[in-house]
Amino acid sequence: MASKHILKAHLIFFVKYRKKLLQGKLNEHMKAILVEISENSDFNNEVIETDKDHVHMMIDYIPRLSISSIVNRLKAVSTNRIWKLYPNHLKKHFWQERTFWSDGYFVCSIGEASPDTIRRYIETQG
Repeated sequence: MASKHILKAHLIFFVKYRKKLLQGKLNEHMKAILVEISENSDFNNEVIETDKDHVHMMIDYIPRLSISSIVNRLKAVSTNRIWKLYPNHLKKHFWQERTFWSDGYFVCSIGEASPDTIRRYIETQG
């Protein structure tokens, strides 16, 4: 059965303990990692921006995917990859746990808002 859909969501998730780690090279690597995860998944990252301790993303996705599965994939894979790149730096911040992101997240469907309005908002977060 063929279906048509336009599903877009604004995601925000935070660095654990709100640590301001999304800066410099680590920030550039994290954004590249999140984009790469999206490119290899059934969802598309339309725009991404960070602000020291959190990331904003606008994604579009297919109906069979849940937002929680998308967020879990983004967080798990990006945490694993960023630890491979910055193990010594991250050990200073997260002594006993290999973590990067806090447990929760914020999501809202774009619904009535124009995607361009959401895009401009996200792009001004950096």
